[in-house]
Amino acid sequence: MNSPHAALPVEVRETLEPGDDERVRDIVRSTAFFSPEEEDIAVELVQETLARGDASGYRFQFLSVGEACVAYTCFGRIPGTQSSFDLYWIATHEGWRGRGLGRRLLSSTEARIRALGGDRVYVDTSSRAQYEPTRRFYERCDYRKAAQLDDFYGPGDGKVIYCRALGDGPASNREAASLGPTGAPSTPR
Repeated sequence: MNSPHAALPVEVRETLEPGDDERVRDIVRSTAFFSPEEEDIAVELVQETLARGDASGYRFQFLSVGEACVAYTCFGRIPGTQSSFDLYWIATHEGWRGRGLGRRLLSSTEARIRALGGDRVYVDTSSRAQYEPTRRFYERCDYRKAAQLDDFYGPGDGKVIYCRALGDGPASNREAASLGPTGAPSTPR
């Protein structure tokens, strides 16, 4: 059965526009994963970037289907590193999840990171059961678990750090599995 949205054009843009702060709030809120404080943080990053431009250290990509802005990423180079980037946010509006749009946007974001000289991407998520689909998403996209910090966000809510080496294939991704959170090879204990 064809989706009524199947024929709509899908576009990715990198420039911020007036109203993106509320688009981000709408996307993040729709997921029901984030607290009001986290929603405010997502919006503040847009507002800071609108005010300061590249000096903010944040970059964005927005994915639209037809006229609807349905997903976004926020990312930036990790200060003090040569070529490592953080993926601060990736979110797809709840009404558009499960259609491959998140994967498409993540791939576009990784291509942009490569173009900016990045060769590693780190992403943090929660260890709570609610985030199991999020962790599976990263793993399906060739991210490897690099570390887990128990009780980071609160009791029973740890931080899971994933990494992806943006190399030429599986060997690079195997290498990412052995990296610590700084991007340096970790020593097995």
